[in-house]
Amino acid sequence: MRRISLVVAAAMAASAGVAAAQSYPSRPITVIVPFGAGGPADTLGRIVSEGMRAALGQSVVIENVTGASGTIGVGRVARAAPDGYTIGLGNWPTHVVNGAIYALPYDLLQDFAPVARLSSNPYVTVTRKDLPAQDLAGLIAWLKANPDKATEGTSGPGGGQHVSGVYFQHVTGTRFQFVPYRAGSSEIMRDLIAGHIDFTFDQAITALPYVRNGQVRAYAVTSNARLAAAPDIPTVDEAGAPGVYISTWSGLWAPKGTPGEIVRRLTAAAMDALADPAVRQRLNDLGQEIPPRELQTAEALAAYHKAEIEKWWPIIKAANIKAE
Repeated sequence: MRRISLVVAAAMAASAGVAAAQSYPSRPITVIVPFGAGGPADTLGRIVSEGMRAALGQSVVIENVTGASGTIGVGRVARAAPDGYTIGLGNWPTHVVNGAIYALPYDLLQDFAPVARLSSNPYVTVTRKDLPAQDLAGLIAWLKANPDKATEGTSGPGGGQHVSGVYFQHVTGTRFQFVPYRAGSSEIMRDLIAGHIDFTFDQAITALPYVRNGQVRAYAVTSNARLAAAPDIPTVDEAGAPGVYISTWSGLWAPKGTPGEIVRRLTAAAMDALADPAVRQRLNDLGQEIPPRELQTAEALAAYHKAEIEKWWPIIKAANIKAE
């Protein structure tokens, strides 16, 4: 009798879980963004969440949980109830770079259920206007002729600009100095415009306004395709540094253990949002690249995430990048 009772209880629990998944969502969904309001991740999260609302029939609310390079917000997602009502937006820094430089209280590959791969924002190589080099090949030649003399502005150890610079050195055989800025891109661009530093790598969403205003010079996009928002800037393949692909890509994750049916609902909603012409136009205007539909799925995000960790962790660890 006890065995029969256990079987019945298990069946009832399973039925309850199916029913819950079928009625999902019955209340608003919170998307945790591990960075401050107004930044690139927050902007992306708000655009996509608006697009998901119609497919889900519920409000999708952004909650900014900042601190410790995004680890606090990501940790909140890892500890959330796996019911689909709290999910997280993460990106290359939070879900790849942080794993190589921090002792994290969660496992980036095991403690989350991938939901959807969103857009990516490649970096743009930008320099002070009076730098002698006229293109990326010329910049590489100039750096090689002046080892350890040039300066690249970064947001600090482990930041996107720093890791990009380390990778660029690794691929091109160049050497230059890193100049960290606490305030990040805004301060870096200010000093670049003033000629206090030589160059930087920054996300297209941040760099393009300065390029369009003629305040800095753009040499290349760190992608294999030109940006729709800046079609006149060549790719690194075209400009003389083949394969130097660097981008801050983003995705959605749910806590580990979230029912598969709920994850599928969220995946479909995110993909519907990325297919919406208005959403696509807003992201294109920001220099964001939207992957093909077949690469937006939960399975595609899982595979891409794993491949990015395998690519970047050895580079970051070999450079002995440490969090401050």
